[in-house]
Amino acid sequence: MDRLKAKERIEYLRSFLEENSRKYYVENAPVISDYEFDTLMHELEDLERAFPEFDSPDSPTRRVGSDISAGKDFVKRPHKYPMLSLSNTYSISEVEEFAERASKGLSEAFTYSCELKYDGTAICLTYRDGKLFRALTRGDGVVGDDVTANVLRIPSIPHTLTGSGFPEEFEIRGEILMPYESFDRLNEEREAAEEPLFANPRNAASGSLKLQNPEEVSRRGLICTLYHIPSGNIDAPTHVEALTLAKSWGLPVGIENIRICRSIGEIEDFINHWDVHRKELPYPTDGIVIKINEMALQRELGYTAKSPRWAVAYKFKAEQACTPILSIDYQVGRTGAVTPVANMEPVLLSGTMVKRATLVNADQMEMLDIHEGDWVYVEKGGEIIPKITGVEESKRLPGAVKPVFPSVCPDCGTPLVKADGEAKWFCPNSSGCPTQIKGRLLHFTGRKAMNILCGESTIQQMYDLDLVRTPADFYDLRYDQLFLLEGWKEKSARRFLDSLKQSLDTPFEKVLFALGIRFVGESTARDVALHFGSIDALANASMEDLLAVPDVGDVVAGSIYNWFRIPENAVEVQRLRAAGLRMSVDEGERAEDVSDALEGVSIVISGNFSISRDDMKKLIESNGGKNSSSVSGKTGYLLAGEKPGPEKIRKAEQLGVKIISEEQFYALLPGGNPSGNSSEGGSLFGGMDTVEPTLF
Repeated sequence: MDRLKAKERIEYLRSFLEENSRKYYVENAPVISDYEFDTLMHELEDLERAFPEFDSPDSPTRRVGSDISAGKDFVKRPHKYPMLSLSNTYSISEVEEFAERASKGLSEAFTYSCELKYDGTAICLTYRDGKLFRALTRGDGVVGDDVTANVLRIPSIPHTLTGSGFPEEFEIRGEILMPYESFDRLNEEREAAEEPLFANPRNAASGSLKLQNPEEVSRRGLICTLYHIPSGNIDAPTHVEALTLAKSWGLPVGIENIRICRSIGEIEDFINHWDVHRKELPYPTDGIVIKINEMALQRELGYTAKSPRWAVAYKFKAEQACTPILSIDYQVGRTGAVTPVANMEPVLLSGTMVKRATLVNADQMEMLDIHEGDWVYVEKGGEIIPKITGVEESKRLPGAVKPVFPSVCPDCGTPLVKADGEAKWFCPNSSGCPTQIKGRLLHFTGRKAMNILCGESTIQQMYDLDLVRTPADFYDLRYDQLFLLEGWKEKSARRFLDSLKQSLDTPFEKVLFALGIRFVGESTARDVALHFGSIDALANASMEDLLAVPDVGDVVAGSIYNWFRIPENAVEVQRLRAAGLRMSVDEGERAEDVSDALEGVSIVISGNFSISRDDMKKLIESNGGKNSSSVSGKTGYLLAGEKPGPEKIRKAEQLGVKIISEEQFYALLPGGNPSGNSSEGGSLFGGMDTVEPTLF
């Protein structure tokens, strides 16, 4: 490569990597994979070595990516010791090169500490006189955000140390993680509010740690694991012994998942073991960290400007497949957002068959340079959400053309609009677009909203028969009108009307969520409902009033404010009030603990019970237990009702998790089966269900 082309490539790579570093660390919305990022970073490093005249102290090869928040949201504080990143490797041969470099720099024999590489967001904790004094994010490695108030709400981080022998003051570093069950719950809520989903638990953990409301942080289900004590903080000859001491003081250190290795062969065995068994863990990991175990030798090897010479990260390769796009759909959501979705030739990824993947928006389609019939690379982001990461251009058909993003709503034909600062196109015809209308009706009747016995097929029929156009229309339906629905007879009609009647007891926070205000998910609806107390106070709130609610920013506040100033919405609220829906907070609705019989026990429920699944979850929580959505080695019980999921049963048996019946569960509670707490559970009739690197 000649000098001019090298200069152009270096400038491009620096700009591209800086932009993607910002998306990864600050926006928590990466658009390229870790592997792509690291590959381009290595290319830049090679070019800078070959053309030293273009060296720059501001190059991303010389600086750690920064997660520092813009503005004054958090106090910025300097780190006592720099928090650097690790060099990443993707092959055993690269691990061998690391070991060879370390051997050349050391005069005596050493061992390796091999550990899981947790996929979360870095944290630095300072303990003073045995009490948590400060918590800083990694920031730019020199200065971090002070998130102490939020970290105090993470249960696994002790406020006060136990035992004895800890220093008067010391630092310990690790990772804040979001377990899969917390991630699933959060994304379900965001999907219901048509907010952008977090791509993976790492992004969700990072975003949650930067929330302004510590109470909301406590509800996000974050955990912490600690894995590094800066040299000199604790008097121990080896890294593993230092962590063992920290564990004895009550700190969350995963000593059980660390192995001391003495050869590359042992390291490779450790890597191969966890490449398989990491899928059984309840939290995300994306590799193995290999460290020189002896503390004196760590000090001898020292650091580069960006990373320690005594440690390296081996990254697991994301499971990826290449498959052709068959077609692209443009789906209209209940708020009018138009989302492109690729229909692909089905392909097996991480144990599930993937045949659809979102293309996010028009900008993402352009960035990927998607053409009709392209073969695309598909990964599961965080092994959760299918994501198209690239195109195999060598398989592109001659004459293939780019798909044209629609300029009008694919459902009602209304010209699409895009607001300033938004990436998505919207259909503004909220009152006349059939898909938006049916989407709002389905949302309103959903289990997490009003829980009305009315699924997608029923709503389609009611819409086609012109029986229902707004949620308030449900409460005006007559018994005889229900017989117009295909297959409905007296029993079906009575069950539907009974569910309508029961919905009148729905708490105000769920009523507010059911209204379908854009960006208002379950958590936001709860916070707003408790803050204002009634629909009238909320309707009359100013922007300043709304912004006073913790974690409600300009976008959410503006959405709520504007919704209540649309005349049709004001009429709808009055009709729902007249129907008998709750429009204010009832203090008696707040759950109180009944006992601590299940204190600290994680329980997964599966199947149908004599009470509703929501009531079962409340019963678990009111007795001190914790609901989990997936079976793991830390699950206490799998509570199996009628027709439990076979996959959960299989995994519980595989991991040795005890499976209990509903009767056995009640036997664990004081007084047995609680009286007066029963309702019909399950579906009542067919077809009616609503549908980074590791940092130090």
